[in-house]
Amino acid sequence: ASLNMGSLCFRNINALAPMVRVGTLPMRLLALDYGADIVYSEELIDIKMAQCQRVVNEVLETVDFVAPDERVMFRTCKKEKEHVVLQMGGMGAALLSNPDQIEAILRTLVNGVSKPVTCKIRILPTLEETVSLVKRIEGTGVSAIGVHGRLKDERPRHPVHCDVIKAVSQSVSIPVIANGGSLDLIKAHADFEEFRKATGASSVMVARAAMWNPSVFRSQGLLAVEEVMKEYLKYAVRYDNHAFNTKYCLCQILREKVESPLGKQLLSAQTNEEICEAYGLQEYYKKTQAELQTRRDAIQTNRGDPNHPVLDGDVTTMRVKFERREYPGEFSPKMFLLEWSRKENLEQPAYETIQRSQDRAFQSIVTMAGKKYRSTLWEKSKKFAEQAAAIVCLRVLGLPEGRVGEGHSGLVGKRKREEKRKDSPNEEDATVGCEARKRPLSENPAEPRASSGASTLPNGVTHKASAV
Repeated sequence: ASLNMGSLCFRNINALAPMVRVGTLPMRLLALDYGADIVYSEELIDIKMAQCQRVVNEVLETVDFVAPDERVMFRTCKKEKEHVVLQMGGMGAALLSNPDQIEAILRTLVNGVSKPVTCKIRILPTLEETVSLVKRIEGTGVSAIGVHGRLKDERPRHPVHCDVIKAVSQSVSIPVIANGGSLDLIKAHADFEEFRKATGASSVMVARAAMWNPSVFRSQGLLAVEEVMKEYLKYAVRYDNHAFNTKYCLCQILREKVESPLGKQLLSAQTNEEICEAYGLQEYYKKTQAELQTRRDAIQTNRGDPNHPVLDGDVTTMRVKFERREYPGEFSPKMFLLEWSRKENLEQPAYETIQRSQDRAFQSIVTMAGKKYRSTLWEKSKKFAEQAAAIVCLRVLGLPEGRVGEGHSGLVGKRKREEKRKDSPNEEDATVGCEARKRPLSENPAEPRASSGASTLPNGVTHKASAV
C-alpha cells in the first residue's frame, strides 16, 4: 500500500516505481528533475515505520523518520512534497493469496488517514482472478492501483502481460498504473506513451529503466550516464545520503561498466567524499560541506535562544517545555491565549494532540487565526502539551503568557471586571477578563468542558483532538 504525502493526480502521469535501496531521496529528486510526475519511495516495512520518530533536520532542510537505532528510514524534503508517495509493505506478493486481508488492510488505511492511498499488485494465474481482486481493491476506496504485468514467480526476463493489464484497466474506473515494461518496451521517454497504449492504462511507472538511467523521464532524450551519475552524486552529498546506498545506486547506473577503472574506484570508496574523488567532484563536496557546517553553526547559536522559532512545514515550532512552577498565577498560557482571541474577535484556539506509543508522551498543535504552533518537545500529559503549544503561539505573537516575573498582564478576574463595570457603566471596558479558578480550571469557562475523542491510527499513534 502507498500513502501520498501531498495532493496528487494519478491520471496521465509517468512515475518512478518503488525500488528497494534505489528509491531514496537522491534518486527521487533526480527523477523529478528529468520529468517524472510522481516518485515512489523504496518499500518500507510498516512495522518499522510505526516505531520511527519524526525529526525535522534543520541543517539538511528535510523531514526524517528515524528508527530507535538512529537509522534514517525515510527522508523527504520540500522539493518533492507534492510528488512523493510513501510505499509501505511487509508480506509483499505473499498477500496476493489472501484477498480478504488485502481488503482489510486497505480499508483501514483509507479510513484511517487523510492522504490518498494507492495499491500495487502483480497479476494472478488467471485473468478472472486478477480482475476479481482488482475490483475488490477498487471497492476499498483507494485512489489508484498499480499493476505489474507479471506473475509473482516470474522474473524480469519474462515478458510483461500487457493484455492482462489492459483487461484490468477496462474493468475498473479508478486510474490503473501499468508497470513492468522496462526490459523490452521502455528504453526512452517516447516509449512511455507506447506502453500506455499497449496496456490501456491511465499511467505508467518504471523501475529498472529509471534505475539504469533516470533521464529516461526526460522528454528531450536520454543523457549520458556519466552526466547522470554526477547529478545523482550531488544530491547524495547535499542530502547526506548513506555512502553505501550512494555506491549501490551508482553501480546500478554503471551496470556492465562496473569493472571499468571508474567502477573499480567506486567500489573501493567507503565514504561520499571518496566517491566524489572518483567522479572529480572534490570541490563540490568541500563547498557543500562548508555550507552545511555554516548552517549547523547558525542553528546551534540560535538554539541558545529559546524564543527562536523554526518553521516545520506550515507549523511554527519552538523548543518549549511547560513547567507548572513557572506559571503560579491565576491564569495559564491557554487562558491568556483564549482571552486574547476573544478580545480580538477571533475564533477560539483549537488544539490537536497526538500520543506516541513508545513512551506515551504527548505533543499538541494549536491553531490560532489560521496559523499553527507547537513545541518540539513532548510532554507527560495532554494538558501540559496543550499549554506548551499555547506558549509557543503567545511568544511568536509577542503576548504575555503568565510566566514568573512577567509583570502585569492586563487580565483581571470576573469579580473585579464586574466591579469595574459598576463603577464605569458608560465606559467601554477595555480590559480583557477571565473567570477566577475556584474549581478545576476550565480554559473556556463560558462553555462546558469539551470531551476529546481518541482513535488509534495504523502506525500506533493515538490521535486526540479538543476544541480549545
